[in-house]
Amino acid sequence: MFDKTMTFSVTDEKEAELKRNLLIIYDALVQKGYNPINQIVGYILSEDPTYITTYNNARSIIRHIDRDELLQVLVREYLKN
Repeated sequence: MFDKTMTFSVTDEKEAELKRNLLIIYDALVQKGYNPINQIVGYILSEDPTYITTYNNARSIIRHIDRDELLQVLVREYLKN
């Protein structure tokens, strides 16, 4: 049985790449007329890639992003302020 708490960490380099990719996805959603926040949240909650447009390869990019890493970065950035 496991009694220890598992830890999770994202490196700075990986975090920077994740942010760049998320901006590409965000911009693609804006350009296609979608509300990018709603679409990205829909994807995070469901892991259904159809929330993300195929425009500018955004759907393919988001499928390569680990949702746990994405959530960690988002929570950390949110709590910084």
